[in-house]
Amino acid sequence: MLKKVPLKNAIGRPLAHDITEIRPGEFKGPAFRKGHMVCEEDICHLQRLGKNHLYTIEDLAPDQIHENEAASMLASAIAGEGVEWTDDPKEGKIVMRAACDGLLAVDAAALAALNMIDEVMCATLHAHTRVCKGEMVAATRAIPLVMNREPVERAAAIARHHGAIVRVRPLRQARAGLIITGNEVFHGLIQDRFTPVLQAKIAALDSHVAAVAFAPDDAERIAEAIRGHIARGCDLLLLTGGMSVDPDDVTRHGIRLAGATDMHYGAAALPGAMFLVAYIGDVPLLGVPACGLYHRTTVLDLILPRILTGERIGKAALSFLGHGGLCRDCPSCSYPHCPFGKG
Repeated sequence: MLKKVPLKNAIGRPLAHDITEIRPGEFKGPAFRKGHMVCEEDICHLQRLGKNHLYTIEDLAPDQIHENEAASMLASAIAGEGVEWTDDPKEGKIVMRAACDGLLAVDAAALAALNMIDEVMCATLHAHTRVCKGEMVAATRAIPLVMNREPVERAAAIARHHGAIVRVRPLRQARAGLIITGNEVFHGLIQDRFTPVLQAKIAALDSHVAAVAFAPDDAERIAEAIRGHIARGCDLLLLTGGMSVDPDDVTRHGIRLAGATDMHYGAAALPGAMFLVAYIGDVPLLGVPACGLYHRTTVLDLILPRILTGERIGKAALSFLGHGGLCRDCPSCSYPHCPFGKG
């Protein structure tokens, strides 16, 4: 049970919890850690922190749990593959970090269910955020100092039932093949400007372009280029041009002729509504609309990292982009540190 004692009577007793100190603009953290034995020299410091009484804990009941134990129980259930944490709660909180570079996956429904339980919480970064090893991805705590054990166990059971709530999925290194379509580029009427844009995006995700082909507005020639790239060992194809509604836009037809299945045309995001995802076996084909030449960030930047984690993108994934999928077209683009794609 918790017992409230005057500060002068706390000398010689261990602290029941971390004592937080805040110095605006300088420091926020524990001035004294749980278990610290209060001594005469601490009294003035504690008074400056506004402490006139302290809690001591005497023999918790079997159905009660301290905030630190609760945080550890929650973290062990919430953290999944690619997430690490240290069993050393600070101020009753445990931070979870990426164990590798990759893309954060969050089970948003399970997270909401956990947070609906009184007196526990977990907060995460947005799903599909690219993170580096050691970066903070989530944090959890029990809100009271001492609480009933049952809500904590129920929250942990929700997380375990879903096989954890947060994971970090590493990105594979792809051998990408580019197919630049359009008579105007194929016949040299205009310069190809798509290849350097796509090469930079792929390199930024630690993959590389293994082959580049050019094709006219001819479905059979486009299909031939697709089959050629796959035969050369490309395991990711990006096709540009021919994705809009003009009569000369036959890239989608060429993708079908090459044997693509699970073809989904249209994404609930702007820029990039005319984006396409299809598969030939396990090889993803991404149809990149012309807006990628003008806008620094498009739906391709939202989907490409997910493809590289091995996620198979279908209609549902493209539809759920709608919430948060409207780029604000800022004069100075700060993506990924912006709301785009973070519904």
